[in-house]
Formats: sequence, C-alpha cells, structure tokens
Amino acid sequence: MNIAEQRRGRGARLAKLEHRYRRLLFAYPPGYRAGHGDELIGTILDGTEPGRSLPSPRESAALIAGGLRTRAVQAAAGPAWADGLHLGATVLAVLNLATLVRYAGSVPLWTTLSALTLLAVLRGWARSAIPLVAITGVKTAGLAMGVPLLGVTLLPVDPDTLLPGITVWQVSALHAVGGPIAPVTGYALLLAALLTLALRGGPARTRSPWWWLAVPAIAVTEPAWLQLTAASPRAVARVGLEIALFGLAIWAGHVARDPRWAIAGGTYLLVTLVLLVENGPQLQRDDLSHWGLLAFLALTAAAIPLRARRRVLL
Repeated sequence: MNIAEQRRGRGARLAKLEHRYRRLLFAYPPGYRAGHGDELIGTILDGTEPGRSLPSPRESAALIAGGLRTRAVQAAAGPAWADGLHLGATVLAVLNLATLVRYAGSVPLWTTLSALTLLAVLRGWARSAIPLVAITGVKTAGLAMGVPLLGVTLLPVDPDTLLPGITVWQVSALHAVGGPIAPVTGYALLLAALLTLALRGGPARTRSPWWWLAVPAIAVTEPAWLQLTAASPRAVARVGLEIALFGLAIWAGHVARDPRWAIAGGTYLLVTLVLLVENGPQLQRDDLSHWGLLAFLALTAAAIPLRARRRVLL
C-alpha cells in the first residue's frame, strides 16, 4: 500500500469515527451542538490515539451523561413553579389520553378531544386546552357515575377488540375499578393547573413531541392499584415505569438544583392519594406499600434540589 492509499484510509477512518462521535452528541440540546459541537469533536479527535475506529465505552458514557446534564440544566429556565405546573399538566394530559386510547373504538370523540388536549398542553396553549379539559372531564364524570352527561354512551365501555372475544388491551371496562372521584380528580387538577397558567399570562414552554410516546408506554401497562396482589406483569410494569420517571425527576433536580420536576411528581402523587382514599376499604398491604414508595420518591425529588442549593450557598 502506497502513502496516498494509507492517507485515504486514515481519512476514511477518521471520517467514520467523527460521524460516530457526532451521533453521540445528539444527547446534547440542538443549540449546544450548533454552538459547541465542532469544537468538542475537534478536541476529542485531537486526543484520539491512532488506529481507533470506535469511541471507547468510557468516552461514550461521558458524552451521553454530559448531554443529559446539559439538557437538564437548560430545562431549568424561567420560574420553577410555573414550569413545574405545566409539567404536571402534561403528565395529567398524558395519563388521561392513555386511559381513553384503549377504548377509542367505543368513545372516539372523547379520545380525540383528549388527544387535542394533550396537543394544546404540549404547545403551551393553556387557554385553548381549558374548554377541551372541561368538556372531557364532564363526560368522564358521567361515564364513571353511569349518568348520561353530554350524550348517551352505552355502558360498560369495554376495551377495543381485534376480533369477537379477542381484546387489544387486557384491561377491564372503563372506570369499572374503583370509584368515580379519582378519574374526575385527574381532570379537575389538570383544569386547575391550566387556569392558573392562563391567569398568570405569558406563553408556556413548548414541550418535546417525545411526550407522545409516553401515551402507548402507559396504555400497555396496567394501573397497579388493586392489581398488585395478583402480581399482574402489566401492573408490575406500571410500577417500574413510575419508579423510573421519579428517578429521572430526582436526578434532574439534583443536577439542575431546581424543584420543577418535583412539582410535576407531586401532581401525580395527588391523583394517587385520592385513589388511595377513595378505595381505602378494598386496598391491600401491597397497595399501601406502593403509595408509600411513591410518596418517598416524591419527597426525595423535592428535597434533593433544596439540599443541592444549600451546599452551593455554603
């Protein structure tokens, strides 16, 4: 192989290595990549030993961790309470849609209105979302209580089916488990959060479209309440999802020294507390332990940012 071929081969290897590093940089926010990406890539390539064609596991982990930390710090912009309230509203809108999507064939109109609500919340259009939440919340109250509000709907509302007797979602009828207060509370809290944001004025932050992926992730799991004793895999998956999301809230609060993620977690905890109180006589020890775990994680998410800030001040 002559010198020219060696140089071409080395150039091709460096081009592939640079491409792989740039793929890792997607962990960073777009603005950071645009302003510092080339400089960061140049520094990394300058320190790369000859012959390497892949980023090392250590470098890969460091770049991904650095990108996530940068995202968390940049997300902690503006008033924490307002953004945390908007995050909480987003969580509630996702939960409401994830509940209805399993019954979309029976209640297509209300599922569509719930999807439009999530869209408005993600875009920061609090005023536009308010009437959608109010209408859907009234219909939810009617379905939960068996009252024909805003039109007659045949009860029970069963999950969608592929063929007769074969259900798409292995869940019970809509709002058949528990009482009517808990489902209505989710809409009431969402409405209160949106009204607060609307009265505050000013545009809310536009949320990432990745939030839409949370809808099927929640829909394929099963609410853990009154199901944990049976050790349903779908209920266990829901608990795992809850722990993972609260863990992210704790981590982000620690990195950014900001409580907005704890506010969102507290919103979810309120919904679970209402469900706990409403179904008190039917709850098992596992259900109480489940709520205690969520409460511990929510309190930790609230305490971590305060502790981090106190260390900085000292």
